[in-house]
Amino acid sequence: MTPEKMLNIGIIGMSPGNAHPYSWSSIINGQYDHQRMADAGYPAVGDYLRANRDTLGIPGARVSHVWTQDTQISRDIALHSGIPGVVDSLEEMVGQVDAVILGRDDPESHVKMAHPFLEAGIPIFIDKPLAFTRKDLDYFEQQHVSGRFLMSCSSMRYSGECRSLKSELGGLGPLHLVTAVGKKDWKKYGVHLVEALFSSLDDPQPQWVQHLGERHQSVVLIGFEGGLKATVQVFQDICGTFQLSFFGSEGWRLVEIKNSYAMFRENMSEFIRSVEEGSPRLDFAKTRSIIQTVIAAQESYEKDGKVISLR
Repeated sequence: MTPEKMLNIGIIGMSPGNAHPYSWSSIINGQYDHQRMADAGYPAVGDYLRANRDTLGIPGARVSHVWTQDTQISRDIALHSGIPGVVDSLEEMVGQVDAVILGRDDPESHVKMAHPFLEAGIPIFIDKPLAFTRKDLDYFEQQHVSGRFLMSCSSMRYSGECRSLKSELGGLGPLHLVTAVGKKDWKKYGVHLVEALFSSLDDPQPQWVQHLGERHQSVVLIGFEGGLKATVQVFQDICGTFQLSFFGSEGWRLVEIKNSYAMFRENMSEFIRSVEEGSPRLDFAKTRSIIQTVIAAQESYEKDGKVISLR
């Protein structure tokens, strides 16, 4: 793929409460409809798109086709984001696009929806979490090993807040503890904090995981090489936040991740750049380590807090 050629991207899927098909398409295409966004139930997304309208659009790429389970939703996304093509099936999109974004965040749907594009050799970005079972993770690892172009992560990997923190970590001395706190559920949102945590520390190798919480109140302890410990707490009923605190021998820092638009734009830019270069710029081993940690925490919960080894 040469940078001079317009990259045609398909966006597929829609899951309840997840506006990524709307917002990511707008970020790439440079077009949005604030009222249509509000009518779809995502007024806050419309607000941040409007606030950043002068930077909407990624040169050299466009979302050219959309498919969701509901044709009316597909048409609404197309009108909102300036997408010219609405297709009736996933298979219809194969052959019409250069790359695909799977915008659903319910991991149990990912294997089935990604399969036609992986089989066709079409590069695909899959929304977080990539998988929530070892079986599904094994499938995606096999696809990666066989040479398929597969990329997946939480956009928090590209958050400006965590990237700014990296330049300050050296002044904290040896790290001993990191705490991360967020809202909602472990299945869909635990990965956000795990990705932010791992990427801030240049993806250290986890050794074990233990879930010490309850239903809707996840408290996950992670042990790393060198003795560093981290707690990741995801509570359904707290106010909305994503924050991490880093504690070293000589100092500490608190990071609260707020700029969703910037990290989404950087994520989409990295995927597009990867497609142009012919391979993912994010090492699949990093994604695998994060998803293994998320899955192991759930297994620990299901086994009454048993420590799950990741060695």
